[in-house]
Order: sequence, then C-alpha cells, then structure tokens
Amino acid sequence: MEFKETKFMLKKRDFLGLFKNTKPIIAMLHLKGESHNDVFERFKKELDLFINNGIDGVIIEDYFGTYKDMDRALSYVNQQEISVPYGVNCLNVDQMGFSLAEEYHANFVQLDSVVGHVMPRDEDSIAAFIMQKRVEYEGAILGGVRFKYQPVLSNNTEYEDLQIAKERCDAICVTGDATGKETPIQKVKRFREGIGDFPLIVGAGMTPQNMSDQFRYADGAIIGSYFKQDHKAENEVSMDNVREVLKQVYKIREEYQHD
Repeated sequence: MEFKETKFMLKKRDFLGLFKNTKPIIAMLHLKGESHNDVFERFKKELDLFINNGIDGVIIEDYFGTYKDMDRALSYVNQQEISVPYGVNCLNVDQMGFSLAEEYHANFVQLDSVVGHVMPRDEDSIAAFIMQKRVEYEGAILGGVRFKYQPVLSNNTEYEDLQIAKERCDAICVTGDATGKETPIQKVKRFREGIGDFPLIVGAGMTPQNMSDQFRYADGAIIGSYFKQDHKAENEVSMDNVREVLKQVYKIREEYQHD
C-alpha cells in the first residue's frame, strides 16, 4: 500500500515533526453518542470545533464508541484531508489500531503501553509485534509506559522499561492513574530524566493551571476531558475550555521563543 505523505510529515517517525507548533496540543475524540449516527455527527462537530480554534492534532479513540465508529470517523478525516495530523488508538486491540491507521493513512498510532504490561515471558512477543509493525507501518508510534489503567507486570525498573520503550516507539506518553487526573509532575520529571531528549507527551490531566510546570519537561500533551463541560469525559466539548487551553499554550510558546 502506498502511504499518503502530508506536509506535516517532515520525515518518517519524527513524531514532533508532524506538528506545525512546538508544545503541540492534541485533542482526543472520544466518539460518544446514543447511536452510531449520533456518534458520527458529534464527532464531526467536535472535529470542526477543534480545527477551527487552532488545535495542533487529534486522536480518534473508541473510549465510548466502537470499532465501527472509529472506522467511519477515520474514513471521514481521510476523505476530508483535514489540516492537522491525526492518530488512532484502538483500545485493548493494538493490531486493529495499526490496521485502521494503515487503511486511512493516519499519521500515528497511540499504544497505551509498549512495555511492562505483560508477563515477562511475553515481552519477546510484544517486541516482535511492535517491530513488525514498525516495518509495515510508515507512520509514527506514540507509546505509553506505566500508563493509566495498564498493569505493571515488569521485572524491570521504570528506567529500564523507558530505555526499552525508546526502541519500540517514536514518542513516550506519560499519565497518572486515570482519565482526566493530573499526571504527577514528579513522574513527568522522572520520565524526562530517564529518556533524555526523546519526545515526551503528557497523556492525561493537563490544564491551563499546570501547563507551565508540565511543559518544563514535556514536549506536548493530549487533552480530552478538560475540553468537555465541567471537565468530564462524558460531557459535550466546550468551546470556552478549548480556547482557554489554547490561549495558555500560546503564551507558553512565546516564552520559549524568547528564551
């Protein structure tokens, strides 16, 4: 299959190079709705709201929806040739995330965990699976380590698993314990110290209030719940919340440009 290059793909597997801005904010599309058609219509409205307000990228995830909802949403963004890079996260079934990404030319795949979440005897299998996909899939891989809701079954230290993760993905994602819950700043700092200048993305709980501290160490963020009314994942996206986040990141980018 011929992979569709875009102007956002400055070079293969350069995750941060996908985005026009430093410290990119990536919006999570949760695919919530009362029916498949309701999911699709809400998805389109949320996508337009994010893009029209200057979001840097999006991820399509079956947090509330189904594989069929993801398939329809990704077909839409592929056909529309949207102006921001997009990724896919098929929860619990990584193989199908890659399948969707390849079919609909997604710029990256998010895997909630790339190391340490399986019994040590199964690490070789995970390694073989991911390396096979790195050959087959030309986009980037965003991989979680010690990720929310994922078991920690590793015999390795956190630092050792971070080194393994650097070989399995193109950016590492760090979270706290749950969706919408702030990622502890000490954990973000440990990850930064452990991986050096390798790309690091905060995957949960970033807000305008903690953004400056988090971005001292992180290179970007995925935001889902905070964009919703009352900052709850199950609610509708709030334009005011989106604008509040982007207003703060614009200030932070200006500070980094002047340093």
